[in-house]
Amino acid sequence: MRRDVLELRQFYASDLGRAARIMVGRKVVETWDDAHGLDVLALGYATPFVSALRPAARRVIAAMPAQQGVEIWPADERNLAVLVDENQLPFPNALFDRILLAHAIEEAPDAVALLREVWRVLAPSGRVVVTVAARNGLWANAEKTPFGHGRPYTRGQLAELLREAELEPSGWTRALYVPPLSWTAGWAEGFEQAGSRLWPGFAGLVLMEAVKQTFAVKPRGARVRVRAAKPVLAPAPGAQPVSRAAIERRPLGAARRRP
Repeated sequence: MRRDVLELRQFYASDLGRAARIMVGRKVVETWDDAHGLDVLALGYATPFVSALRPAARRVIAAMPAQQGVEIWPADERNLAVLVDENQLPFPNALFDRILLAHAIEEAPDAVALLREVWRVLAPSGRVVVTVAARNGLWANAEKTPFGHGRPYTRGQLAELLREAELEPSGWTRALYVPPLSWTAGWAEGFEQAGSRLWPGFAGLVLMEAVKQTFAVKPRGARVRVRAAKPVLAPAPGAQPVSRAAIERRPLGAARRRP
């Protein structure tokens, strides 16, 4: 069962949620730069991490699953968020250049079906970043945060899931080394710098980028065995082969002499 949108909004309004927003949002910008002139989709509850892309991107749309609920986003401008059926996204094929998934596949009833919809609406050679709770991290066990619910993943499990949906992993990183305790939020930056160097395996989140690749399929030829037909009439003994040119030079009406 998905977390309610009110619960997610309340978490990201807290000190710990703001720290998570900064750490993950920084990774997204490092991966995609500013997404200048591109169409971006934030799927699940990914709005806290894509706000920095809005000034340069051509379009940023938030799609929130029906079981989770939707909120108006951004709060002070024209609404860009929509409520969707996660297995039938209301977008045409190959619309988005970049797609960010956060709080999306961990609680999805069918994660592969969701990712195949992502593949459908992703442009050829488009890129997607999936953010999930790390199976061996502290945040996967923190039930007071949204990352403590649903299915956490290891890097290998996430890569296998993406390939099953015909998305090819192209890179990965970790984030959120700060312990999931409210009083540690003020030291989140220090934890992030030290953890990435000293304790890389204790990160709370895994972020993996994948690419949609389309190839032109060239049909392969197949050898076919053909049965050669035997001549009905065998050549006469001592007969010499006659070329087509010699036949054409014969005078019309010429008849063979009998021996």
